[in-house]
Amino acid sequence: MNDNNKNGRRAFIMNTAKGTAALTIGLAGMDQFLVSCNSSRKVATAGSFSTGFTQQPLPYSYTSLENVIDAQTMEIHYAKHAAAYTKNLNDAALAEGVDTKKSVEDVLSRISKYSAKMRNNAGGHYNHEMFWKCMRPKTNDNRPSGALLEAIEREFSSFANFKSQFSDAAKNRFGSGWAWLYTNATKKLVIGSSPNQDNPLMDVSDIKGFPILGLDVWEHAYYLKYQNKRADYVDNWWNVVNWNYVQTRFQAV
Repeated sequence: MNDNNKNGRRAFIMNTAKGTAALTIGLAGMDQFLVSCNSSRKVATAGSFSTGFTQQPLPYSYTSLENVIDAQTMEIHYAKHAAAYTKNLNDAALAEGVDTKKSVEDVLSRISKYSAKMRNNAGGHYNHEMFWKCMRPKTNDNRPSGALLEAIEREFSSFANFKSQFSDAAKNRFGSGWAWLYTNATKKLVIGSSPNQDNPLMDVSDIKGFPILGLDVWEHAYYLKYQNKRADYVDNWWNVVNWNYVQTRFQAV
């Protein structure tokens, strides 16, 4: 074989190898591109809101909700009350052999198998971790939008009717407890309330489902500013509801 043929054959082999490598890299890149596209289209599930056994940082400062919830109440509520629930939850988990690598939701779903201490503190920890996220600094004309608003209007005929019914659930909860907007087993939006630190995730709860929005009506949540006027606290609270967060919880189910 002469030198020209040898050189031509060598060039053909090298170009073929380069082309194969480029194709391989290209396919790999395409695969990554498809993965990226699919990831961006993933829809959140209820599992996306898995709650751990540690207290997360407050998503705003103690003063951020002023004129609705005062800074002193926020600090005491977060740093004292809620922190105590988290500590007591972990103490109970250690004593009762709970795997804290799993979610708090896992414990709540079978809370009947555990002690009253576990029920009170797992509920208290979960409820407060959700409650902080359900609020944000005050905005004007604060209301939901999109699919959540449509669902609310479908189930309650109007947003105003929904607010009235939810507020009644909060104001009329006897003693300490919570008011909830949640989805039931048929994915229907429902309003209800629970005593103490119970919530719709518990297998012992009178109301069952996935919580979308929760309002704490324990006296420690409002008493420094509102004293015995729970109704005023509830009415003002609507100004700080974080509808963006509520929407993501709604979309999860």
